[in-house]
Amino acid sequence: MPRALHPLVDEQEVLEACAVAELLEVLWRPNHEAAVGPVPPSQLRALTVIEQRGAINLRDLGQALGSAPPAVSRLCDRLEAAGLLQRSRVSTDRREVELTLSRSGQTVLADNRASRALRTAEVLQRMPADSRRALAESLAAFRAAATGLLGLDVPPRGGTFSDTA
Repeated sequence: MPRALHPLVDEQEVLEACAVAELLEVLWRPNHEAAVGPVPPSQLRALTVIEQRGAINLRDLGQALGSAPPAVSRLCDRLEAAGLLQRSRVSTDRREVELTLSRSGQTVLADNRASRALRTAEVLQRMPADSRRALAESLAAFRAAATGLLGLDVPPRGGTFSDTA
C-alpha cells in the first residue's frame, strides 16, 4: 500500500476499492470477446475514451491514456486495421487527425458492456436489495469523481445496455 495516501481517505476504503477492481477484472475476463474477436483491455480503454469524447485527436487520446505518441499511434493502427476506429483529417487543419469509433467499434463496446452487465447482475442478485441500492449510490459518486479526475466529465449513463447498440 502506498505510504502517501490522501489524508481524507481511509486506507481500508482504498484497499476495498482495489480489491473490488481486481475481482471485477477476474469476473469480466472471459467475457471481453466481441464479434470481431478478443479485444485487449488497452484497446477497450482507448475505444471507451474515444466514445466518451465523441471525436478526439491522437495527442488528447495519448494524454487520456497516459501513453506516449508512438504507442498511441500503433494502438490506433491496430484499432483501425480491426475496423473499430476511423481516422479523418480535420477540415480546419489538414495536419490534424480526428479519431472516431466505427459502427463496429460501437458494437464492440455495447457487446462488452452487455456481457459485463450479465456477469455483474449474477453477483448483485446475491446481495440484499438495500445493499444494492447503497452500492449503486456509492458507485455513481465514485464514477462522477473518477470521470472528473480523468477530465472526461461524461453525464451519467442511463437507459439499458441494448440502447447503446
